[in-house]
Amino acid sequence: MPRNNHAVTNLVRVSACTAAATLALTACGSGAQGGSDDGSVKVGLITKTDTNPFFVKMKEGAEQAAKDSGVELVSAAGKFDGDNAGQVTAIENMVNSGVKGILITPNDSKAIVPALEKARAKGILVIALDSPTEPQDATDALFATDNVKAGELIGAYAKAAMAGKKAKIATLDLAPGVAVGEQRHEGFLKGFGVPENDPSIVCSQDTGGDQAKGQTAMENCLQKAPGINVVYTINEPAALGAYTALKARGLEKKVLVVSVDGGCTGTKAVKEGKIAATSQQYPLEMASLGVKAVADFAESGKKASGYTDTGVTLITDRAQAGVDAKDTAFGLENCWG
Repeated sequence: MPRNNHAVTNLVRVSACTAAATLALTACGSGAQGGSDDGSVKVGLITKTDTNPFFVKMKEGAEQAAKDSGVELVSAAGKFDGDNAGQVTAIENMVNSGVKGILITPNDSKAIVPALEKARAKGILVIALDSPTEPQDATDALFATDNVKAGELIGAYAKAAMAGKKAKIATLDLAPGVAVGEQRHEGFLKGFGVPENDPSIVCSQDTGGDQAKGQTAMENCLQKAPGINVVYTINEPAALGAYTALKARGLEKKVLVVSVDGGCTGTKAVKEGKIAATSQQYPLEMASLGVKAVADFAESGKKASGYTDTGVTLITDRAQAGVDAKDTAFGLENCWG
């Protein structure tokens, strides 16, 4: 049953706007604080981009949850991964349009905080999805993968897979100042059992989570340290870029590549042997829980708080002793994108 009694007779509208279009309110609707002209509750979703399959799936989850809960969803996205200004504009426009809550995957964990504080000061429920802010309590709640654990799982897997062989590690990271990237990197090193700046880490490059940049980063690392035999990647697009670079040098069978995401494309790459293992996360669950939390707030006045772990599973077809994992059959049944 819808959470709003009037929603049975009210068409649920799901609008999509982009930060590039500065969230034109004529497209997204307007109205009093917390609702639109017809009285329905409005929920805002702001993702890092609207092209990455992870965020496409997140939006699908939010759309379905909005229909199930009898609320209206308005959405926006940065123009690119790292576009803080676009997300700030989206927040401001959503506040002006009268949303009851905002769900956001922050492009810059610190720079986004002032805009979120202004929204919360107006009584809007703010929930971070996937990526926490810095500080984490700049939002009311966080629904996300434990990104340190996601990194730790693939780190422990890589350590076991090396079976005592001396490691020469390349880390293909996200970008400075993005908590999710820092946490996965930290987790990988913890799982592998090496500190930051350990001599075994022979190259580190930022990729922005982009496949082409991942390829370039891998090419640069191979020039710097030709003996690389372990590659940590921030996500599967970066991993596939790394694989392309490795294959061009005939090294694809000699280098262990691990990643995070668990999208369908990435999980197929694990099945095909391009990626040895990946930590699968669940963006649809994050978004669904977020929308329901805003709907509950609209109905009861009670705000969600704290951290909710939406789960992570190591996916590989080459299991290692002592490292819990599921195979790609499970991964493909639960993947996204």
